[in-house]
Amino acid sequence: MSDFAPHRARKRFGQNFLHDPGVINNILRAVAPREGQHLVEIGPGQGAITEGLLESGARLDVVELDHDLHPLLLARFGANTRFELHKGDALKFDFSQLAPAGEKLRVVGNLPYNISTPLMFHLLKQSDCIGDMHFMLQKEVVQRLAAGAGMNHYGRLGIMVQYHCQVEHLFDVGPGAFKPAPKVDSAIVRLTPHAQLPHPAEDPAMLELVVREAFNQRRKTLRNTLKPLLSEADIIAEDLDPTLRPEQVDLAGFVRLANRLARQATEDAQA
Repeated sequence: MSDFAPHRARKRFGQNFLHDPGVINNILRAVAPREGQHLVEIGPGQGAITEGLLESGARLDVVELDHDLHPLLLARFGANTRFELHKGDALKFDFSQLAPAGEKLRVVGNLPYNISTPLMFHLLKQSDCIGDMHFMLQKEVVQRLAAGAGMNHYGRLGIMVQYHCQVEHLFDVGPGAFKPAPKVDSAIVRLTPHAQLPHPAEDPAMLELVVREAFNQRRKTLRNTLKPLLSEADIIAEDLDPTLRPEQVDLAGFVRLANRLARQATEDAQA
């Protein structure tokens, strides 16, 4: 690494480089990589976690957008036959190309806060080839991912991610673990795609629509916020109280509403 000048974190990439050895070890213990597994690291930065992932004996593909980091990563890890660098934007990357049929990727990343939500949904669209995901995110985002009905942080993000995955809020990380230190706390989350969806929607797009409409005015009741989509009688027919607020309705309830809307749309199209 001595051949390269220190890399300055770039604001436009949302970079905050992890440097705390204790936090790095905690992350590696949580991921628990093993020989023979196939890992993908998104945004390896200066390689703080990369080194430990490779030491496990696992294969490792990394996706890094910042071209100034490419020579540094190649100098540190390029001689390792189990390491491969992909230069590009993870938001546009086809992760399924890394996984032969039947293989499951394990994804790890310290995600820039400004792209964390769209990147998670980009990965969930490819969840057939993903075994699990471990991400460093803003603590508030992890709280939203993990929240259940009735909890303060419960909303659209948590419902849609929990539809696809089991969510585990593993541990929190303070700003001092990074250079430069962010202005917010971070947390590590584990997302494990469901082998079988516990509450399958007949049309996932309808679920997205119902949840979006419900939380557009989260202080209003279901009867009012879902009025453009479903009648009060429709809501009651799905065993839900129309006077509930959206944050009081669990995932299963939203799926029931979405399935009713999907059936009505099909009936209307056939009429």
